[in-house]
Formats: sequence, C-alpha cells, structure tokens
Amino acid sequence: MFEKIFVGVMVVAGMLTLTMLYAAVSPEAAIQSYFNETPEGAMASVVVPNWGILIGLMGALLIYGAFHPPSRKVALVVAGTSKIAFIALILMQGERYLAGLQTAVIVDSVMIVLFVIYLIFGKPGAANA
Repeated sequence: MFEKIFVGVMVVAGMLTLTMLYAAVSPEAAIQSYFNETPEGAMASVVVPNWGILIGLMGALLIYGAFHPPSRKVALVVAGTSKIAFIALILMQGERYLAGLQTAVIVDSVMIVLFVIYLIFGKPGAANA
C-alpha cells in the first residue's frame, strides 16, 4: 500500500516540477515572476531556458521513477539533491528572492521530506505490490 501511495506522490511531485518548463518557453516572464528582475543577454536566451529544461527533466525523472521501480531510488536522490541545492541557494540570498519563491521553497521542502521518508521506510527498488 505504501508503495502505491508513493507512486502517486512521485507523479504529483514530478508534475509540479515539470511546471518549470515554463522558464524554457518564456524565460523573461519566468524570471520576472520568480525573481522580480529582468534577465538580459545570455541569461535570458541561454541560461534561463536551460535552467527550466534541467528542472523539467527532474520532474520527468520523478515520473519515470514512479513507474519504473528499479530507477526509483536514483530518481529520488537526484531530484531531491537538486531541490536541496535550489533551497540552499535561495536561502543564502536572504530575503532578496524569498518573497517570490517562498511557495516553491515550502513545496520543495515537503517533497524532500517525503522523498527521505520513502528512502528510509519504502522499498525503492521493489516492484509495486
């Protein structure tokens, strides 16, 4: 039962993470929305879209891991590590970006806690029973 519930958790986490593909489609709007700044030059045309794609790939990895049990542990560890890095980088900026990204920090923190619980108590490599 725990395994089946966690498949749903991973799918929801993956879908939420996939929303960051928005930064690949509309980098200027994404940066304005999240950071209240206007990107210029390479940041606007290369770095931000690439950032959005990389985060989107973490979402896809979570969804893949949900339905492919042998990949579940690596999906949770890689996506969780990415989320930890994001949160740390935002928190290191103090209040500068927290207002625009507070919800993302909270949601990612909840995901990390759920991922850790599953890695400790679940069977990450086991087939769904």
